Amino acid sequence: MKHIFRILAIAFIGLLVISCEKDEDQAILGETSKGKLTSDKSAVVLNEITSGDAAINFNWVKPTFDVAVVPTQQIEFGIKGKNFKESAGFDTTNDLTASPITHAQLNAIMFSLGATPGIVNDIEVRLKTSVGSAAFYSNVLEVKITPYTPNPDISYPKINVPGGYAGAAGYTNWDPGSSPNLFSPEKDGKYRGFIYITDLTGEGGQYKFAINQGWPGNKGDDGTNTGKLKDDGANIVAPTIGTYYLKVDWPGNTYSSVAANFGIIGDATPTGWNSDTDFVYNPATKKYEIASIQLSASGIFKFRANDDWTMKFQPASADQTLTSGSSVVTYLSSENTVTGDPNYKVDVAGNYKVELDLHNSANYRLIVTKL
Repeated sequence: MKHIFRILAIAFIGLLVISCEKDEDQAILGETSKGKLTSDKSAVVLNEITSGDAAINFNWVKPTFDVAVVPTQQIEFGIKGKNFKESAGFDTTNDLTASPITHAQLNAIMFSLGATPGIVNDIEVRLKTSVGSAAFYSNVLEVKITPYTPNPDISYPKINVPGGYAGAAGYTNWDPGSSPNLFSPEKDGKYRGFIYITDLTGEGGQYKFAINQGWPGNKGDDGTNTGKLKDDGANIVAPTIGTYYLKVDWPGNTYSSVAANFGIIGDATPTGWNSDTDFVYNPATKKYEIASIQLSASGIFKFRANDDWTMKFQPASADQTLTSGSSVVTYLSSENTVTGDPNYKVDVAGNYKVELDLHNSANYRLIVTKL
């Protein structure tokens, strides 16, 4: 009999434990006071020049709960009218009750929301406090924000290519701060881009690689002329006049240099697919230009280097129709940024000026202008 009572007692205690566990699971966290968010501005025009400065300052009072919790907090942004269904957050540490957000940070948030650059966007902002999977929200602020399109010359890492050729290309000879740049589109320490060389006499065809627009840390050839770099190495010498496509692995201390003289070709051009019409480098604009060429609206064209098909400038995928005066991104096929073999065409037949802006390998641009 004692054994029976002992077994029943253990079972009863077990039921109590299970019951308590279930009650704890079902407990609901109570918010005893809501969070409150304020800001020092109701309208912000973002500026890339002051990208590191504070664009707006937020202050908040944290919500309180009926039990002790360790929450996380975030300032949440959404386009007005979407009820935060598409939102982007700015994380803050739990000990803060105020935080500035810089122009660059806020601009990145706007782009993640799909806000339109260059115009006023109506944005809603609130404080989001999370406790586990539960979220609690403050009042909603309305802020008018004008974002900008990031300048790729600032957005991507770059190295400089000073040399004796630079003055004739519209820059300054042997000045890292006034020389063509090679950019790293993947931000991985590997740089690429174009330079133009007009003269091989003296130091006219010579160059080195620098960083941070200064000579400290510069690199040149290791003396073997086999594409290897070393700190403060020898000048690199171009073999012929023309445009060169350079690639530099900065941490790997290697480089390559390939002639790349571009022209336009296609059945939209006067010479069809039989021959190219070559670009001419303009040191005043630092662009490659064809001053005038007749283009048909029924044909297509693309841009190739060295009268062969190894290097081509094309749209990213499908054929693209160009409108006079518009600037579009164009892609170099040898950089594996092109799908298929797409072409360009114009929407209206006529005489056109064609410009290739190759100064930034993260943002090659093509402009056609009807004359």
